[in-house]
Amino acid sequence: MTDEIETGLTLTPKFDANGLLTAVVTDAADGALLMVAHMNAEALAKSMESRTAVFYSRSRQRLWQKGESSGNVLHIVDMRIDCDQDAIWIIAEPQGPSCHTGARSCFYRRINKDGLEPV
Repeated sequence: MTDEIETGLTLTPKFDANGLLTAVVTDAADGALLMVAHMNAEALAKSMESRTAVFYSRSRQRLWQKGESSGNVLHIVDMRIDCDQDAIWIIAEPQGPSCHTGARSCFYRRINKDGLEPV
């Protein structure tokens, strides 16, 4: 079974104890890391079907389509799964900022010895 999961061509996501996968999103244009979120089975299925990113909000305990209120939808160009099928990589064309703060990416601060600094 491990060989099929690691090298086979059958999608068999390995959800964690909470029923979630980690999803990493990068920009199709330049490869920039945009955000990290979580997907349950329903979010994954909806994302695959609609080709727009749908995630599961742990804080709100519900599905949310990225951009449902802001209009900053993530159009999926490609989706990949890691070797043990417990993390998803979404390569997307963002329609505006990806971070809820309005920043292009959620990773807009660098950690240094004194704390944080803007990137």
